[in-house]
Amino acid sequence: MNRDSEYWFPAKTHGWGWRPPRTLQGWALLAAYVALLMGGVPILDPEANPWLFVVYTIFLSAVLTFICFKKGEPPRWRWGKGDA
Repeated sequence: MNRDSEYWFPAKTHGWGWRPPRTLQGWALLAAYVALLMGGVPILDPEANPWLFVVYTIFLSAVLTFICFKKGEPPRWRWGKGDA
């Protein structure tokens, strides 16, 4: 099996980071991230306690980024097709 097909998140062709998921697992992770983020709104009430919601959002984003590093194509700066 090709190592590229094992990556949940392909690298961007320009800049640094990842493109949208290429696998079902990647899409499920992204959907879970959005669901947990939106699910935290009524529970944590960002208007009443904004700092708690900010911490919650940073935590979820850190977990997502960690998984992207583990399951995504290694990120590096890319200039495009030629990658000069």
